[in-house]
Amino acid sequence: MRRDIFTADHEAFRQLVRNFVAKEVVPHYTDWEHAGQLPRSVFEQLGSLGVLGIPIPEEYGGAGLADYRYNVVLQEEAARAVVTLGTVRTQLDVVLPYFLAYADARQRERWFPGLAAGKLLTAIAMTEPGTGSDLAGIRTNAVRDGEDYLLNGAKTFITGGLLADLVVVVARTSHDPDDRRAGLTLLVVEDGMPGFTRGRVLDKMGIKVQDTVELAFEDVRVPVANRLGEEGAAFGYLGHNLPQERMTVAVGSVAQAQAALDTTVEYVKERQVFGSPVSSFQNTKFELAAVAAEVEAAQAVLDRAVLELVDGRLSGADAAKVKLFCTEVQARAVDRCLQLFGGYGYMLEYPIARLYTDARVARIYAGTSEVMKVIIAKSLGL
Repeated sequence: MRRDIFTADHEAFRQLVRNFVAKEVVPHYTDWEHAGQLPRSVFEQLGSLGVLGIPIPEEYGGAGLADYRYNVVLQEEAARAVVTLGTVRTQLDVVLPYFLAYADARQRERWFPGLAAGKLLTAIAMTEPGTGSDLAGIRTNAVRDGEDYLLNGAKTFITGGLLADLVVVVARTSHDPDDRRAGLTLLVVEDGMPGFTRGRVLDKMGIKVQDTVELAFEDVRVPVANRLGEEGAAFGYLGHNLPQERMTVAVGSVAQAQAALDTTVEYVKERQVFGSPVSSFQNTKFELAAVAAEVEAAQAVLDRAVLELVDGRLSGADAAKVKLFCTEVQARAVDRCLQLFGGYGYMLEYPIARLYTDARVARIYAGTSEVMKVIIAKSLGL
């Protein structure tokens, strides 16, 4: 079906991204997978093209366009080439919104030019070894000491933590036995602060170019000037950005499901079995027809939600519905597509294998499918 959520400006941006991915990403992608990260130069190239500064105000080197559809185009074009842009997505879609919403004037002057130029890389540290989706259970703590906070604790599964210059750490600054959600604060830890160390680089099943690390904080002195927003208000801040964070996963899921379909259609037309193209068998036609119908449905739901998000009307429950549906569609699509590759689908040299392993985490991060169901059930009064 025809999509009508993009303007001519979005399509011009799409061509810019498509050219960049083809020239600067695809030829090097395998090397980056083996290295386990994107090089910093990629961020700087994207910064020079204006990609990283789209939502940042013009006075700091950005474009001042608060339009999530540009983020959608970026993800779609990466998926179209069967690659991901690693922690670029995390920086733009997950971390940057906190800076845009809660940074004060001095913080904007300090950090925004570097963020727009791709010279400052970011990460957000929420998850702890014993705390996943339960953010109210965070134990990393920060105690006020004059004009600093003394930060202690550990975080895990931190996307982009290896190269991050600025890490937004969710820490507990007070305890309220009657309200577990109260007392959380956002502190920006800068690379090089004494007591801040990076631990293991975790070896993941998929999304190899997206580094994921453990972080530790031992008596790190974080200036009060590095606090984002008000002390104790972080739980509300985190909840405010969750719809976009979950939409980001859904956008990637649908784009990658479409890439799996396109890749498989091309393959089955060329692959010969028993003297005939795999595409000639009824089972192949039925399987791919079913995948195409599901992906089309997911795209329609997603596009509606994108417009709701741009208009500031997407609820947390609706974002949960979209993430749940789109990630489950992705899982079914890549599995059915891989099956049509036969044994070759299990080989990592074929793009369907990358799409398959990359897909699995979509039903886990930014809230598991089970958590999405809890949120949706609550919206039904259950």
